[in-house]
Amino acid sequence: MNNNYKYFNRDISWLYFNHRVLEEAKDNSLPLFERLKFLAIYSNNLEEFYQVRVSYYRQLLENADILSEKIDEVKPAKVLQKINGLVTAFQLDFHQLFDNEIIPELKKNNIILLDKNSDLMPEHKQEVKNIFTAEILSALQPVLLLKKRIRPFLKTGHSYIVLEMVVKESEQSPNKRPNTRYGLIKIPTDHNISRFIELQPIDGKYYIMFLEDVIMRHVNKIFTGYKVIDWFSLKLTRDADLEFDDYDEDDLIEAIKKISSSRTLGNPNRFMYDRNMPSKILRYLMQTFKLEPDILVKGGTYHNFRDFFSFPNPRSPELEYDKMAPVRIPELDDAVSMSSAIHIKDYLLSVPYQPFDYVLRFIEQAAQDPSVTEILATQYRVADRSAVVNALMNAAENGKTVTVFVELKARFDEEANLQYAAEMKKAGINIIYSLPGLKVHAKLALVLRNNRKYPHLKNQAYLGTGNFNEKTARAYCDHGLFTSNDEIISDLIKMFRYFENQNPRISFKHLLVPNFNLIHKFGQLINNEIENVKKGGKGYIILKMNGLQDPHMVNMLYLASQKGVKIDLIIRGICILKPGKKYSKNIRVIRIIDRFLEHARVFYFHNNGNPKVFLGSADWMKRNLYRRVECVFPVFDHHIKQEMLDVLNIQLSDNVKASTIGPKGENIRIQNNKKMVRSQLATYEYFREKYAPSDE
Repeated sequence: MNNNYKYFNRDISWLYFNHRVLEEAKDNSLPLFERLKFLAIYSNNLEEFYQVRVSYYRQLLENADILSEKIDEVKPAKVLQKINGLVTAFQLDFHQLFDNEIIPELKKNNIILLDKNSDLMPEHKQEVKNIFTAEILSALQPVLLLKKRIRPFLKTGHSYIVLEMVVKESEQSPNKRPNTRYGLIKIPTDHNISRFIELQPIDGKYYIMFLEDVIMRHVNKIFTGYKVIDWFSLKLTRDADLEFDDYDEDDLIEAIKKISSSRTLGNPNRFMYDRNMPSKILRYLMQTFKLEPDILVKGGTYHNFRDFFSFPNPRSPELEYDKMAPVRIPELDDAVSMSSAIHIKDYLLSVPYQPFDYVLRFIEQAAQDPSVTEILATQYRVADRSAVVNALMNAAENGKTVTVFVELKARFDEEANLQYAAEMKKAGINIIYSLPGLKVHAKLALVLRNNRKYPHLKNQAYLGTGNFNEKTARAYCDHGLFTSNDEIISDLIKMFRYFENQNPRISFKHLLVPNFNLIHKFGQLINNEIENVKKGGKGYIILKMNGLQDPHMVNMLYLASQKGVKIDLIIRGICILKPGKKYSKNIRVIRIIDRFLEHARVFYFHNNGNPKVFLGSADWMKRNLYRRVECVFPVFDHHIKQEMLDVLNIQLSDNVKASTIGPKGENIRIQNNKKMVRSQLATYEYFREKYAPSDE
């Protein structure tokens, strides 16, 4: 390794990515409710970041005596200080945006967000009282805090109200100075009560209240013997980084059944509080709940902005994005069946620009096809009421042998995946559960036929960069390949047999799989570009991923850059590669954040004008390259290769929603005098023009 090579810290890089999400909420050219959605995304992202990544650093510190070498390498205390500093600054940004732009914009559009200081109209006073009495009061569990005596357990991710109170004059001695008391109320959103209370419209105006504001208007019914002086919001986040890698199947299932309680009991790693909270109340809370100063983060009046995913829009579909109807693929629509079309040639599917229902049709038709004997698939994150799962269960009921590998270790989806696995098992599907020590992240569906009885029909497959999840396919930009290529099918059969028996002696000829051939093959492809430059030719690489975090892979890119290979990187999230250095002078890194989540992994190598193109599930993160089963697959069809290159070039031309990464990892928006290109809209138009019905 070249000791002069430098890298960004992965988590500081991620925080700058999330700040780029926040910048979308600042964009006043977006529909108002899309800006609110970006606030929700930012907040939700940050919650998971603290639950997982911050807990990692804190666990290092807690085990410093046995992890001294790791401590010296990672420097967790320094990183945590940097994290909290950045998050505090970004939170100030966040709340200034909400208070000074979003709330006034809502008001301009006749949507009034009533707060604790708002004067209610008589009609609303009675309505709010009725809602509180009928729906909210019985769900409240108020607690009087007594330091060192009564310390309730704060649930992770829940919003609370702390109340500063004194005993009412009528209930205390006349000559006694009133003592301050503190109460605590959990906001009961876990009781199927909406965070946002919609009140009746009046004169064309729509009125909405936060649940906590409704509660506090009737606090006299909660702490009846006290007078409330003031109140402030707070929220605690706990560790949720639970590892299940080494469990065998039965033990893993039992561990996942207990996962909710395990995550709930994690150690505190972030205490977010209203920045207007007096220091005496903050000190009292720190002593009561035994909180360390290094987990304190200043917030605003309200927390849990991830709830804004469900913020009601009484004017819908106004103030939202116009719908983009997915572009159909005429050849697949006009074919007798999906299989008859795929028998002739490969097809690329690009969601959400094109409809995910082609995947559903592929499985549903296979379930009815008399030539099909077996269907095999992977499931990583399963959609609620999944149409894919239903199609697989229908296939089993139709007598097909159906095998589904269900990854139970998909973080935060473990319980849902276990539930769906149980349902599929009842329907007669053969379920393979997680592999010990590995997380299966590949996105694959394989259809096998009775080749003796139907020798003219081929086995077929769908390989994707994203999950078999029809809901996320509406918002995630992913690619998938329908193919009947014998060489790919042969490797896929080996892949599924590996899931069944974990035979490490198998080899893959065309698929790239971690711990088998993936790193070696990418090394060959990069070295090939270096050799082409040495011979006086062109060396060029385009890589698109969610994250770039493995130093070994970054070093190969640094070396290629030093040797004169031009490299374009489209990295949505974590990127430890530092652009702008001598060893990275030929590397450009851009990040695109827009209405859809850029989720695809694409690997393009110029190869002296005969491009090699791969798609797949693997980012260049340590976890993907060493601790997961991923599948990166080649694109052989030259038309599809060109289509992928066209899409990549559109993204590389983005000067509206793209940013480059600066010297500290910060986002620097691309500004130039070229024609304005917003890549996601341009990509949609590209597919509309390409697949438009002919006039003939």
